[in-house]
Amino acid sequence: MPLNFEPISLDRQAEYHACLTGCPQLLTSDFSFANVFGWAEHYGLEWAFHKDLCFIRQTKPETILWAPVGPWEAYDWTNCRTMHESGKFTRVPEALTRLWSVAYGNNILIEESREHWDYIYSVEDLISLKGKKFHKKKNLLNQFKKNYLYAYESMAPECVEEVLEMQDEWYKWYEENNPSDALKAENRAITRVLHNIDQIDGLMGATLRVEGKVIAYTVAEPLCDDSLVIHFEKGDVRYKGVYQAINQMFLEKDGAGFTNVNREQDLGDEGLRKAKLSYNPSFFLKKFETTLL
Repeated sequence: MPLNFEPISLDRQAEYHACLTGCPQLLTSDFSFANVFGWAEHYGLEWAFHKDLCFIRQTKPETILWAPVGPWEAYDWTNCRTMHESGKFTRVPEALTRLWSVAYGNNILIEESREHWDYIYSVEDLISLKGKKFHKKKNLLNQFKKNYLYAYESMAPECVEEVLEMQDEWYKWYEENNPSDALKAENRAITRVLHNIDQIDGLMGATLRVEGKVIAYTVAEPLCDDSLVIHFEKGDVRYKGVYQAINQMFLEKDGAGFTNVNREQDLGDEGLRKAKLSYNPSFFLKKFETTLL
């Protein structure tokens, strides 16, 4: 029976969350609902539910399947019609590649996708910023605290309009100075999530204000009981240390109950990779591309 794909929608997110809960591995940031929903228009994402699994199909700029979500170990991969018809999958977590290696042996090609690896950090480390390896981050945080009369607030629906205004200003400034299709796509994804923030289960976040104006914000989502993912984090760089401040303060005030924080991938951008490595990740969640031969 062929899968019946349909557009990603808010009204099936509970069903999708049930699939996420059934996954045997801590899932990567790609598969959080806010990420799938936010980027659905850009990638033309669709989903289909089948036997406790959710299959996700990307239709732009090419048609390719993402790794399915759900209790992989209970699924009959050997006789999976979708695997044989589609052949190629992207964003495949490491634990799933091991199951597929057993099911398909030498008939499957598995290749690392380093640009899609998620960076995982210790929440405790990013709150305390102790030691030489965090010295520069701690200095910038302290400078921000010293130089600005700021106010930290946990994200609430009533401040979303102001966050959207800040995001629009941030995007226009960066678009003018360094325009790119990736920047435009991210802006659309952020705007889509923020417009629906009160309808997406589990979203959390925070703002920083100086003189009443939002100068930084972050949007996050729990991945499981001990891990959360930072989806979006933007700051006005005219305020020195603003990124170190929103990062540290959010984890201290709203994320301290978690053990790990996932700060997503670097997409192969060398500058972004350097920045993410500078925060000393604890480990990576590796992802792969697979092709059934």
